[in-house]
Amino acid sequence: MKDIWIGFDLGGTKMLAVAYDHEFKELGRRRRKTRGREGSDSGIARIGSTIQRLLDENELDVDRIAGIGIGCPGPIDLKKGRILMTPNLGWDDVDIQSFLEKKFDCPATVLNDVDAGVYGEFLFGAAKGSRCAVGVFPGTGIGGGCVYEGQILHGDGISCMEIGHTRISSGTRASGSSMSGTLEAEASRLTIASEAAKAAYRGEAPALLEDAGTDLAEIRSGALADSIKNGDKAIKALVESASVTVGYGVANIVNLLCPDTIILGGGLVEAMEDLIVGTVRKTARENVMPVYKDRFEVKPAKLGDDAGVLGAAAWAKKTYPQPPE
Repeated sequence: MKDIWIGFDLGGTKMLAVAYDHEFKELGRRRRKTRGREGSDSGIARIGSTIQRLLDENELDVDRIAGIGIGCPGPIDLKKGRILMTPNLGWDDVDIQSFLEKKFDCPATVLNDVDAGVYGEFLFGAAKGSRCAVGVFPGTGIGGGCVYEGQILHGDGISCMEIGHTRISSGTRASGSSMSGTLEAEASRLTIASEAAKAAYRGEAPALLEDAGTDLAEIRSGALADSIKNGDKAIKALVESASVTVGYGVANIVNLLCPDTIILGGGLVEAMEDLIVGTVRKTARENVMPVYKDRFEVKPAKLGDDAGVLGAAAWAKKTYPQPPE
């Protein structure tokens, strides 16, 4: 019997696979580091072995898989199920759909990771009941996604809503795509961490220096949050400044689409929810056309890491509603 749906979230630093039944009750999960810089061939093999470990550790038969949904960073060729590019992993033109379908002998669907997260929040979380929901997820980069009347908004066979790569300033700082002045170049966690390391080196963030030093690999979202709690005003100012910039990006989205719900998610938001969500909300309301000011809400995501895997699994079930015999 084909009664298991696999949701997979491929992140810049970690990957997560979760198995669900038809009612999306969790049957098991497996998390691993992505190790994306080892290359795409190694990466897709790691995706496959992570799913296999999930099955083995929870005594789930591979023949029970009805379908797999995987959310991946960057633009996706939706017709062919290919990752076109992942600026923060360095992968280009990766045929992930064929790999999964051959390895597990089941249908697979590939979508953008933030699209998957927003779809999960639309069905089960902060955007439930929304007509139009847009997600902005600051992390390694800044991803965006949109669900409109129950459908993921996309181009002609290609994902869209790459809000992180929209130009928002005349700055020269570059993002993962080598484009300067973009939203993610100015306000991603990596950008904040880079500036925080400089502040720590200059002696402006003693708590951060003691806790994480100046190594970018150690300056994670939790370290930034702890630094602020321990009185590093320079780090708070950096996070606030980045949040204002994200607020400008959200205002642009509202002026274009007027969604009823804007969802902010990702580890950075989870670690400093009140500071980031409050600043983004205030900035967005101050920078939209007056007629839109009271027509949208800015909310934190509710589902955490589960948004992407739930959304990916649910999208697979929507795409393949009748499990193959």
